[in-house]
Amino acid sequence: PSVDVAAICAIMDDEKDKMKLWLKVCAHCSLCAESCFLYTTRGRAPEYIPSHKFINSIGILYRRKGKVSRQCLEEIGDIVWNRCVLCTRCYCPFGIDIPAMIALGRKICRTQNVFRQYDQE
Repeated sequence: PSVDVAAICAIMDDEKDKMKLWLKVCAHCSLCAESCFLYTTRGRAPEYIPSHKFINSIGILYRRKGKVSRQCLEEIGDIVWNRCVLCTRCYCPFGIDIPAMIALGRKICRTQNVFRQYDQE
């Protein structure tokens, strides 16, 4: 299935100013890491650092203006659905609302039929 870039852009337009500011403000300091229980309980893997999740989901969509492949969207879906539970514990000393950006990533994924995959037994 193809990616509906217009639908992605329509959603991102509503949050464009916040995305632009927060992507610019992020200092990649990783001070948010310790606030994520997934990071602390999964071997401190970098892909669970909240800023990493934000930059590699919304950041990619923003930089590419929504023009992403289905594979890229699936990778973003993996980040926003499987590496974050939206517990809202993320702490950013610069005030970036990481949960809001992950929720935005989920909203975009839903419009493209990219959902969390559950194991079937």
